[in-house]
Amino acid sequence: MVNFMVVENTKFGKGAKVFFPDLVNIYGAEIGDNSRVGTFVEIQKGAKIGANCKISSHTFICEGVTIEDGVFVGHGVMFINDNHPRAINESGQLETEVEWKQRGMQCTTVKRGASIGSGATILGGVTIGEFAVVGAGAVVTKDVLPKAIVAGVPARLLKYRDE
Repeated sequence: MVNFMVVENTKFGKGAKVFFPDLVNIYGAEIGDNSRVGTFVEIQKGAKIGANCKISSHTFICEGVTIEDGVFVGHGVMFINDNHPRAINESGQLETEVEWKQRGMQCTTVKRGASIGSGATILGGVTIGEFAVVGAGAVVTKDVLPKAIVAGVPARLLKYRDE
C-alpha cells in the first residue's frame, strides 16, 4: 500500500515505490507491482508501467506510453507522443487536447525485459522489442526488434544480444 500522495487517480501496485514523492509528478497513470520510480520523474495520465520496472531519475513518460514488465529506463529518458508538435491550430488559437488527439497521438510500447540507456529519446509510435537494449543518448525513430542492441542518432542496429 502506498502511503503517500503523488497525485490523484494513479494506481499503484503492491510494493511499488516512489523515491522522494514530493519531487515527482505522476497523475492518472498505472504503476505495477514492485516497480521503482526515481526522483524528478513525470509520468502522465494514461501511461502504464508494468511490474518490476526501474524508472530512473529525470525521466519523462508521456500519455500513450506502455512499459511492460521488467523494463529498465535509465536517467533522463524522454518519451515523445507527438511527432509533429505545434502550439496553435489553423485559426491561430492554442491547440486544445481534443484537437491534438484528433491529429493522432502516437502510442509507444516498450516490451518485457527491455533496457533503455540514459539520455535516450524515444519518438512516438515505436515499439521496443522484448529484451532489446537502447544505448545511452540514442534517438529511436523506428521499431526495435526483440533482443536487438541499437545506438546512435538515429538509433541503428549494432547486433543482437545472442551474438
